[in-house]
Amino acid sequence: MTTVVIIVAVVLVAACALAFLYTRRTSGHGMRRRFGPEYDRTVARHDGDTKAAERELHERLKRHGSLHERSLTPEARAQYAERWTRIEGGFVDAPQQSVAEADALLAELARDLGFPDGSDFGEQSAALSVHHAEHVNGYRRVHAAKQGEGSTEDMREAVLEARGLFNVLVSNGTDRQVHRHPHHAEGRGTA
Repeated sequence: MTTVVIIVAVVLVAACALAFLYTRRTSGHGMRRRFGPEYDRTVARHDGDTKAAERELHERLKRHGSLHERSLTPEARAQYAERWTRIEGGFVDAPQQSVAEADALLAELARDLGFPDGSDFGEQSAALSVHHAEHVNGYRRVHAAKQGEGSTEDMREAVLEARGLFNVLVSNGTDRQVHRHPHHAEGRGTA
């Protein structure tokens, strides 16, 4: 009987220790480390209320943490890269159109990789923030710029920042940069 009590006590202590470590990892410093700038952005959106921000981020983790990205084929990667290059190349002549196309391309790319489809931008950007917190803000900026928010310079900066998320997504999460095609002159017409 004493052996059973000791075994139960050891199991309970181990379970409590694991629960403590999990809670610590997914709150406070663990959340800040996992979400990086997205943590600060969420805290700011909650007027500095870290508990509310951490609840929101924890909810995102529960909803989207187990999402498994699908890989793109080399052909699909090349097609997306070509489309992105055309978007950037057309920016000088049609910045608003380029921003709208960048927003649509990011939504389509995320959907093709297994994220929620772009019909609900908030849901899609929340899922992206769980898996690509360092880069999702560029997508948000492009989406806002598509709505007509900001100057041409703001749109240019949004597209440049969104390129970070595009590069991570199109390279299947490896952070490789999009390779420019040689027929595009360096700096000519690029955002």
